[in-house]
Amino acid sequence: MPGLVLQARARGDADPIRVGFTASRKVGGAVQRNRAKRRLRAAVDQVLATEGRAGRDYVVIARAETVKRPFQLLVDDLGRALERVDRERR
Repeated sequence: MPGLVLQARARGDADPIRVGFTASRKVGGAVQRNRAKRRLRAAVDQVLATEGRAGRDYVVIARAETVKRPFQLLVDDLGRALERVDRERR
């Protein structure tokens, strides 16, 4: 997705979802990396709360586009990435 990368791993239990965030220096300086992670956390709160699967670990990786991409498009990117990851897991 243009705004982010999503990785998932099934743990094999029914524990709650766990999410990790990462932003490398390719995203920008510390201010841009922190802003990208805040935006990703907000998108995850909207999407994974309803569409995430229990017993999975998710890693959301910021891209340079994450900082300047409109928020609704970022949320859409996460939704599409989640569908894609779930489809590939089956």
